[in-house]
Amino acid sequence: MTSSSEAAPGIEQFGYRQELQRSLTFADLLIYGLVFMVPIAPFGIFGSVFQASGGMVALAYVIALVAMAFTALSYAQMARAFPIAGSVYTYAGRGIAAPAGFLAGWVILLDYILIPGLLYLIASVAMNSFVPAIPVWGWIILFVLLNTAINYLGIEMTARITRIMLVAELVVLAVFLVIGIIALAQGKGTAGAFDPLFTASTFTWPVVLGAASVAVLSFLGFDAISTLAEESQESARRLGRSMIAALVVAATLFVVQTWVAALLVPNRDELLANGDPSGNAFYATATYAGGAWLGVLTAIATAVAWGFANSLVAQAATSRLLYAMARDRRLPAFLATIDPRHKVPVNATFVVAGISLVLGIYMSTRADGITQLTSLVNFGAMTAFLLLHVAVVVHYLVRQRSRNWWAHLVAPALGFGVLLFVVINANIAAQVIGFIWIGIGLLIVLGLHLAGRRAELPEEAL
Repeated sequence: MTSSSEAAPGIEQFGYRQELQRSLTFADLLIYGLVFMVPIAPFGIFGSVFQASGGMVALAYVIALVAMAFTALSYAQMARAFPIAGSVYTYAGRGIAAPAGFLAGWVILLDYILIPGLLYLIASVAMNSFVPAIPVWGWIILFVLLNTAINYLGIEMTARITRIMLVAELVVLAVFLVIGIIALAQGKGTAGAFDPLFTASTFTWPVVLGAASVAVLSFLGFDAISTLAEESQESARRLGRSMIAALVVAATLFVVQTWVAALLVPNRDELLANGDPSGNAFYATATYAGGAWLGVLTAIATAVAWGFANSLVAQAATSRLLYAMARDRRLPAFLATIDPRHKVPVNATFVVAGISLVLGIYMSTRADGITQLTSLVNFGAMTAFLLLHVAVVVHYLVRQRSRNWWAHLVAPALGFGVLLFVVINANIAAQVIGFIWIGIGLLIVLGLHLAGRRAELPEEAL
C-alpha cells in the first residue's frame, strides 16, 4: 500500500476528473515498462543492428542507452510537475504551450499508433515460420483479438498478465546467456572479446549513430509508464523513478545479451555484407551456441513476447494517449469515453485494435514492411523526445526560475543533442515521411488557429 506521504496526487488541480482506476504500484509500473521494452527485444532485431553497426552491436545499444537515459531524466522531471495521463503530449503542452503539446502528441502518434501493428507483424511472421498452416494475417487477427479482450477487462488484468510474461522472458534469456557463456568457454567464439564494443576497422560515428537509431527501438516503452499516471497509486516522484529503473534494468540486459551473441555469430562476414533480411540471425547464433532446440526456443519466445506481452502493453499505452488528447479536444471526443465497469478508455482501445489490424495485415504484404515501420516508429518517438527536453528547460528554468542546472538545463540539453544526431543519421525514407507527418500537424495547428479555435488546456479555460 502507498503511504499517505507517497499518495498519488489528484488531477483536479489540472481541470480534470479522476475517471481511471488507481490500482498500480511501483512494482506494477516497473514491470509494465520492462514488458513494453521486452527484455529479449534484441533477439528480433539483432541482425539488423549487427550489420548497421559494423559488428559493434553492444556499442550501438550503449549509445542508445545514453540518449534514452537523458530522456528518462526529463520524463521524470515532467512527471513530477504534471502527474496526469498523456505522456509527452501533456508535458510539452503544459511545459511549453498547448500548440506545442498537440505537435508533440501528433509526432509521437507515429510511435504509439504504429508500434502495436509492428509488433503484431514481427510476431506473426515468426509464428508463421513454425505453423505455416496459419497465414501471417491469421496470426495478426489472433494476437489483436486476444490483446484487445485483455485490455478491455481493465488495467489490473493487464498488470497480472505482464508479470507472468516477464518471468517467462527472463527465464529464456537466462538459458541463452548460460549456454552462450559455456559455448564461449568451449572456444566457439568468433570475435575478440571487445569487438562488440569497439572494432577499429569498422568504427565511424555515422555508422554507430545510424545503428543506434535502430537499437533505440528496444528501449521504447519506459516512457509509456507515464501514460499510466492516472492509474498509479504512487507519487509523481516514484512514477519518474519507475521509468528510470525500468530503463537501467533493460539496458543492462540488452548490452549483456548482445555482447554474448555478437561473440558467437557463426557467419560474421555474410551478416556484415548482406544484413539479416529473414530476421533469424539471433536464432542462428543460438543454434550455433547450443543446438537447434535453443534456436527454436529463442524464436518462439520472441514471437510470444512481441506479439502478446509487448503489444498488449503497447495497445494500453496508445489508448491512454488517444484518451488524453481527446479529453483536451485535440482528437474526436468519442475517444475519451471511459467504460463504466472496467474503467478503461474503451473506444480508444478498440480504435487502436482496428488500426493495428489493418496496418499489420497491409504491411505483411510488403517485403520491407517491418523495416519501414521500425524506422517510422523510431523517428516519431525521438522527434517527440526532442520537444520533451525543450519542455523541461522552458517549464523549470524559464518559468519556475529553477537553479537546478543539471536536471533542468545540462541533462535535457545533452539529451537533445544526442537525439538530434541520432535523428540526423536515421533512415532517409523515415525522415521524409516523418517530416511530412510533422508538416501535416503544423497545418492542423494553423488551421485551428485561423478558424478561431485557440488551443487551450482545461485549467487555462477555467
